[in-house]
Amino acid sequence: MKTIGEINTILVAGAGTLGLRIALRCAMDGYQVKMYDISEEQLATARDTQVFLSRKFLKQGIVDQSMLEHACDNISTTTNLSKACENVDLISESVIENLEIKQQFYQDLAQYLDNGVVVTTNTSYMLPSQLLEFVDQKDHFCALHFHDVFNQKVVDVMPHPNTATWVSDLLMEFGRRIHQIPVFIKKENSGYIFNTMLMALLGQAGHLAVHDVGSIHDIDRSFMGNFGTPIGPFGMMDQVGLDTALHIISARTDRKSVEFSAFIKKYVDQGKLGFKTGEGFYKYPKPVFMDSDFLKP
Repeated sequence: MKTIGEINTILVAGAGTLGLRIALRCAMDGYQVKMYDISEEQLATARDTQVFLSRKFLKQGIVDQSMLEHACDNISTTTNLSKACENVDLISESVIENLEIKQQFYQDLAQYLDNGVVVTTNTSYMLPSQLLEFVDQKDHFCALHFHDVFNQKVVDVMPHPNTATWVSDLLMEFGRRIHQIPVFIKKENSGYIFNTMLMALLGQAGHLAVHDVGSIHDIDRSFMGNFGTPIGPFGMMDQVGLDTALHIISARTDRKSVEFSAFIKKYVDQGKLGFKTGEGFYKYPKPVFMDSDFLKP
């Protein structure tokens, strides 16, 4: 059993869009962070993105200079899983949203993992129980699902039926320590709470686009203009990554989801994955939905 005071070193496995943000957030809050990925290139891209985000957040006042200094000193990277697992207290798995790939990761992880380490999955729609077969200490395993981390601060704590109560309690407090809003999911639910609601929204936005009821820009304008948000459904998907969105939506078999999957796949096949590749439904780093006249009457 660990206490929150014994959580000092975090391993973030997977240096993609969300993994790099989790690592940056933890490092800014004083934790030692190891960022692991199978790709040296991805790790380099992640570090570049972290520098970009740090400067952006400093200008916006989201973080202060001391937080940036912590982050610079506290993050290390590696492609060696054995080295990554040395002396860690908590693991956040943000591997690509694919069941077979995640299961293989946990199978590989088991051979290097010390007893007592709390292991969490950041999966968006899979259930912790789907991954248990390859998890060594099952009572130490729980879903800890982040959103944007900086702009969207809710973190979901979702245990499987055999997760130790102290693990859930510890993760709730850990969420607070890294400036998140922890939400406890009482029983396993694919999509947690927010993503379940979000998928209903994105699915309807996709249906409107697929059937050419409105343009992508006008669908986003309708949402942004009425709710006063800085981003619409298609901009949201660009931030998540269209490859991730495709994985999630293609797992559904209803007609709307099948149609929307085919719609997104056209972008993915062209390498247009959203923010992380510079183009998706919008072009980055300056998407038109950020223009001052995008919502102009």
